Amino acid sequence: MSETSTKPYLLRAIYEWCTDNGFTPHLAAKVDANTRVPQQFVKNGEIVLNISFEATSSLKMDNQFVNFSARFGGVSREISVPVENVIAIYARENGQGMAFEVAIPTDGKSADAAMHSAPGKASPISSVPTLTSVPSPGTSTPENANGADPEKDPEPPKKGGRPTLTRIK
Repeated sequence: MSETSTKPYLLRAIYEWCTDNGFTPHLAAKVDANTRVPQQFVKNGEIVLNISFEATSSLKMDNQFVNFSARFGGVSREISVPVENVIAIYARENGQGMAFEVAIPTDGKSADAAMHSAPGKASPISSVPTLTSVPSPGTSTPENANGADPEKDPEPPKKGGRPTLTRIK
């Protein structure tokens, strides 16, 4: 019997933390053939969804999928995101939450085939998602907000406006 992933439990916990503290939970996900979302809102193969109580109807976060109904441009849509495609869940107001590494092959191979590729051909796909916390605003990291090395890319991060999700690798 295989062990159940901790990812769906962590998603539910961060969602509950957001709602208990009056924050708006947002879910970032990689979009593929198994993801049912409005395609006009997909950017670079990813989508960010407001999953707050006010924005969704019939939200169900089980161990395989996050399912709910939401209105996009006044039209109700059924949304379905596989848990394995979730990149992050975080509070819109302060950016606090949790980010996940997503193992989705880009060349059509299965994750198992990519893991057992020929020697000398490195694969960026890992079999187990790596969990990292999203830093609080004001937390200093060796990388700037867009993931670039500050010594190689001296552009300062943007200040003000809405918080953004920072991926830490």
